[in-house]
Amino acid sequence: MENTVSNTCESATAYVIAELEAKGTATRDDFDVPAIVAASHAIADSWDFAEIDRGTFWNIAASNLRV
Repeated sequence: MENTVSNTCESATAYVIAELEAKGTATRDDFDVPAIVAASHAIADSWDFAEIDRGTFWNIAASNLRV
């Protein structure tokens, strides 16, 4: 059986959360994760967000920071 990564909304959400929490300075609760996933999906036209420009991703994240 071939081992493949599923590109779904759930996997995209997990990717976003992992990116947001990678440095340990923020948590998923600091951001509107569903909004980041939706905006990233619209830009990528895919659930695979690894190809999104890092600057673009972080601009999306910053614009969805909960204050």
